[in-house]
Amino acid sequence: MIDLREILDLEILLVFAKYTVLLTVKMMLMSLITAFYRMKKKAFANPEDAGSLGKGDAAKKFVRTDPDVERLRRCHLNDIENILPFILIGFFYSISGVSLATATLHYRIFFASRIFHTIAYLVPLPQPCRALAWFTGYLVTFSMVYKLLVHVLSIS
Repeated sequence: MIDLREILDLEILLVFAKYTVLLTVKMMLMSLITAFYRMKKKAFANPEDAGSLGKGDAAKKFVRTDPDVERLRRCHLNDIENILPFILIGFFYSISGVSLATATLHYRIFFASRIFHTIAYLVPLPQPCRALAWFTGYLVTFSMVYKLLVHVLSIS
């Protein structure tokens, strides 16, 4: 097991931090892009959000769904559902004693799969492009889970 003092010196954590920051920024950008599209398409989820475009009944016509905004929202939701578990599992994976090369490969593949998933979602590319990108990222996360479970079960 790794001594807590050694964690600060682990190059794996620096690599993990880099990909975590990049993925988090990507996820945050999806929120900004969705907000931009809501304003551009004048398609708001709440009456108070449309309040700047009119009062009362005038604002209500802007409380609607738009296919482009909804597509962005679904892409962002998919990021949340996949990136957050990756970050949590990836942290423990980083301190589990895995080699730098193996960890870096996991992080890079997951990052690339999420970027490709977003492109496939927003362009949109024909299926199975998006499904394969999602599955690749999911497989990477489960690969890390498997390594953690094997490691935990072997020391129990």
